[in-house]
Amino acid sequence: MTIKDIARLAGVSVSTVSRVLNNHPDVSDTAKEKVMAVVAEHNYIPNTSARELGKSTSDNIGVVVRGMSNPFYTNILTVIGDRIEKAGYTMVLQQIGSSDDEIMAAALMEREKRLLGLIFLGGKLDYTKKQLSSINVPFVCCTFWNQYGTLDKNSYSSVSIDDNQAAYKAVEHLYNQGHKKIAVLLSGPDDGSVSQVRFAGYTRALNDFGLGLDKNLIISVNSFGIKDAYDGVKKWLKKDRDFTAIFAISDNMAMGAMKALREAGKSIPKDVALIAIDGIEASEYMNPVLSTLCQPMDELGSEAVKLVVDIIEGRDEHKHVILPTTLRKGETLK
Repeated sequence: MTIKDIARLAGVSVSTVSRVLNNHPDVSDTAKEKVMAVVAEHNYIPNTSARELGKSTSDNIGVVVRGMSNPFYTNILTVIGDRIEKAGYTMVLQQIGSSDDEIMAAALMEREKRLLGLIFLGGKLDYTKKQLSSINVPFVCCTFWNQYGTLDKNSYSSVSIDDNQAAYKAVEHLYNQGHKKIAVLLSGPDDGSVSQVRFAGYTRALNDFGLGLDKNLIISVNSFGIKDAYDGVKKWLKKDRDFTAIFAISDNMAMGAMKALREAGKSIPKDVALIAIDGIEASEYMNPVLSTLCQPMDELGSEAVKLVVDIIEGRDEHKHVILPTTLRKGETLK
């Protein structure tokens, strides 16, 4: 497919297609939507780097990081870069926003940089085979896997924790301390992200412990951001819900919740116990220190690189690796 084909299907001029693909500002929203709809439907990837395509060899491994503002990725990315270099390859990094299309970004980078493999650090959990038809190199999903999608498990690799089980354990820790009114702080219960997976673990634990799901104890803020978590909890607290503990699906969100709880005059953990998942460095320096199930960040990064390099070099096939979490007791549990 060429840009002439896209222009014909979108009903716009070739120059308009060119401006859209090159992010020129002088294009109407309507024209842009028409062009991008055709691009998405036909998985069109523009050839924007003839110089790179002219190279006969490459040692590049691409890393697409979704939502770089998330501090959880910092340590993992450092390890990935180090391991790629030690394996004799070059890391090519692409940072995208949390709402951007990582598949498009990866496909463009694959062509421009002649990638040998890809690592997605953060991403969607519902890829389809059609969506990934533009990716022609082995790839690894790091910190997540395609559990809501339709990909053949033999077509990609992944390394992550068991997010459902980690959430179950978090609720179990609270339950074992006598809590029966356990709220959950999350992005959304059915947003197709890790938030949905951890919510499923939360509800499974409630059911197993005979507590049942109380919709009044769901704090959904449509974001993983610390400020959105703070604002969401602050607003929720005004509803005067009956609760004694909060399970936050991420450390980042838990830190926002802690500020809102303090401002509401609630002592942690005397009035409200709090537990999260991730184990980012900043949460260890909170006052009180956040209790959380720590992800093995170094191992996640190391294993992601090992998986993709082993496939590139023909030593192994695709694998799916689940790593354990470790409880940092902290000071937000009694």
